[in-house]
Amino acid sequence: MTKLVALLGYPLEHSVSPSFQQASFDYYQLDLRYESWEVEPSQLETAINRLRQPLFLGANITIPYKEMVMPLLDELDELAVQIGALNTIVNRGGRLFGYNTDAPAFIRSLRQDGDFEPRDKRAVLLGAGGVARAASFALIKEGVRWLTIANRTLGRAERLAASLRSEASSDTGIAVLPWEELRSGKTLSYSDLLVNCTSLGMKHSPMENETPLRASAIPKDALVYDLVYNPLETPLLREAKKAGARVLGGLAMLVYQGAASFELWVGREAPLDIMFRRAREALY
Repeated sequence: MTKLVALLGYPLEHSVSPSFQQASFDYYQLDLRYESWEVEPSQLETAINRLRQPLFLGANITIPYKEMVMPLLDELDELAVQIGALNTIVNRGGRLFGYNTDAPAFIRSLRQDGDFEPRDKRAVLLGAGGVARAASFALIKEGVRWLTIANRTLGRAERLAASLRSEASSDTGIAVLPWEELRSGKTLSYSDLLVNCTSLGMKHSPMENETPLRASAIPKDALVYDLVYNPLETPLLREAKKAGARVLGGLAMLVYQGAASFELWVGREAPLDIMFRRAREALY
């Protein structure tokens, strides 16, 4: 009998996860199918409970549900609890276990694909949702000297900053920045790393052509990391190139977190080369 893995989010038109995850299943000739479920918020609990059936190995969770699903599961990995968000569910005998593979994937992509060592650096995160929680927590654990969080809803950024302070060392600075101040070139001038954790610039979204920063606000010596992966070159990355900054798109993190999910579901090493190739083909 064919077993299933689902991707839950809303909307999902931008996602290439079904393409590269199915390619990884096919590589090992596993009788598995990866499905996309566009789930409206009112149907989230019903969809999660459906995953308890023996037919399902588990699921990936994407925006906007990475925080919302946590109370619906039976057990949570320690990292997911610390971060306050998850992106992977594993079904073990009808009990649902939640994991966060975003945080390690973020650091892996930052080092391997961005050639960036976060220790003692100054970072600015744009956004305060589930992926921002994972990225900010990972940066704190890796020893950034200063972390600034900007979000369109200031209160949400302040709540994230408060939770991070309980995890950070005494010599790590954590600050919150009003979204409107991002327009100033002086505000970000000492930043080493700028990370977009919002959906601004995402293909097939109402904000497809928008960017959180213009070239005039981007320091030329920074690495600008846009976690949006579709399109490959987002409006933010184009602005960063105009500013002379280094750039990194979100595809590497997407594939690394998906590879870690794959290994949790099937217990085999993820075929990274195949996953990257299929993801790029789907985007092109």
